[in-house]
Amino acid sequence: MSAENADFFCSFLLKRNNPPKLQRRRIIKPITAMALTKTQKQNILEDLRDKTAKAKAIVLVGISGLKVKEISELRKRLKLVDANLKVVKKTLANLVFKENKLDFEEENFKTEVGFVFGFKDEVLPAKTVYQSSKEYENLKILGGYLEKKFKMAEEMITLAQLPTKNELLAKLIGSINAPVSNFVYSLKYNLKGLVYLLSVIKK
Repeated sequence: MSAENADFFCSFLLKRNNPPKLQRRRIIKPITAMALTKTQKQNILEDLRDKTAKAKAIVLVGISGLKVKEISELRKRLKLVDANLKVVKKTLANLVFKENKLDFEEENFKTEVGFVFGFKDEVLPAKTVYQSSKEYENLKILGGYLEKKFKMAEEMITLAQLPTKNELLAKLIGSINAPVSNFVYSLKYNLKGLVYLLSVIKK
């Protein structure tokens, strides 16, 4: 056997008797949410109590699948209408809502829920979410509260499609200022008709 063949044969035996160690695959475990401490829970509950007491309207929104950037943009839009998006565990929200006699059945909401608190206007928070949902397909209106009464998703969407107080006021002022002459003419015409009708009845 030549020296070259002998070296090859020895190398083969060494590899067979000492197989290379298998490389372990690096398994990336999903990051789970850390358990809240008692102090953290208490702070969240106090914040929820404060917001619930001050809110004129509360909108429940489905946020599963929303990107961080989209949630951040939604928060900015809500801030402009004096509203705030709070993402907390449904169990914690349930505790506060029960204290305020708000019906909240957390088992009815299978998705991750965000709570929008509107402090200035009853319509604007829902309208802002509704308009944003046209842009973000994973954003859904799930329901809400008005005057401490739960409203279904369909009712909140209908509310969101209504004009705001300022829009209604602008339309009212426009309708009063624009057709003043028509309004006066119509009033005179109706008065004449009323006088005529009364005269007929009298006869």
